[in-house]
Amino acid sequence: MESIKEIFRIGTGPSSSHTMGPAKAAYQFRKNYPKADYYKVTLYGSLAATGKGHMTDKAVIDVLYPVKTEIIWEPDTFLPQHPNGMKFSAFNSRFVELGNWTVFSTGGGKITDFSGVSEPERIYIHTKMNDLLKFLDEQGRTIWEYVEDTEGSDIYEYLAEVWKTMKSAVKRGIEQEGTLPGGLKLGRKASSYFMRARSFTGIQKNRTLTFSYALAVSEENAACGTIVTAPTCGSCGVLPAVLKVIADSYNIPDKRILRAIATAGLIGNFVKENASISGAEVGCQGEVGTACAMAAGAAAQLLGGTPQQIEYAAEMGMEHHLGLTCDPIAGLVQVPCIERNAFAAERALNCATYAMLSDGRHLVSFDKIVKTMKQTGVDMPSIYRETSEGGLAIMGD
Repeated sequence: MESIKEIFRIGTGPSSSHTMGPAKAAYQFRKNYPKADYYKVTLYGSLAATGKGHMTDKAVIDVLYPVKTEIIWEPDTFLPQHPNGMKFSAFNSRFVELGNWTVFSTGGGKITDFSGVSEPERIYIHTKMNDLLKFLDEQGRTIWEYVEDTEGSDIYEYLAEVWKTMKSAVKRGIEQEGTLPGGLKLGRKASSYFMRARSFTGIQKNRTLTFSYALAVSEENAACGTIVTAPTCGSCGVLPAVLKVIADSYNIPDKRILRAIATAGLIGNFVKENASISGAEVGCQGEVGTACAMAAGAAAQLLGGTPQQIEYAAEMGMEHHLGLTCDPIAGLVQVPCIERNAFAAERALNCATYAMLSDGRHLVSFDKIVKTMKQTGVDMPSIYRETSEGGLAIMGD
């Protein structure tokens, strides 16, 4: 598996697959054809179906500016490699094609042309959670120690920047008010939820704070603010909310938070390796479901959980999101995405608590639930996989 840096990408919203990925591809293509006088970019499948709401065209045009760029939308054409396909073409002043490149945005801001060239280095030996648990039991190590052994201690420098960016997104989000951009005219809620939380005590206070933090980051993402994919832009509010509410409640130092982020990253890596984190490929279960699993595992670790309890928490986080569709209204990462982050954060905390009450033994393994999620995504009709052709996307009004 690749470095967990590939799971935690710092960038701007609203979509890792529809804005971050295409923008990255545009940068690469412009670098390859810097003297082009005209670009044509064809968007296929899910990338085209919800690209306007996700501002895919703006992300690409902004990168290729000032060269004139034509965007072609082909939502009914699904390339066999992945639903989020795009073809870049470069032309000279006489409209003679200089070259083209077909590339895919596979989730979490990652792009690939499936050629195997320039792919991130695979550094993790274990690709299944069960194999890792067996190894950890034999070595007497923890999950975060395994990450550190594999990535090197300098991984914490990167994770420190990740945590800093997450906290900054929470702070900005709870300070902002007004309406989010886009045709839905959706009002921000994080600030009012945060203020209400201050009048509560005990469990109700923590629950409301969790909601407000998740809303804050998700609303920042929807407003094209700077966030961290965890594992995607559309699910970026879950992990920061869980980490912050636990850190504040138990006065946990950043050193331990970074270790929890390392564990969360490895959990996300397992899903990415064995299934998918792309809503266009497996639905929202691959995005918010994975985010919940990552956050639940991180929370269990912070609460003193064993690797087995952490695995159990992560398994439940995914299990109870099976079948979740990706059906954004108007193609915007707002409804139902933002609220889903809030509820997934609360569910992650519940999963961690439940796992901590057990000895970590349970029937359905994390590996099995990831395999099940992948098959569920394959069986899911395409109208429920980020095409805005089914579910809330057509019932929202």
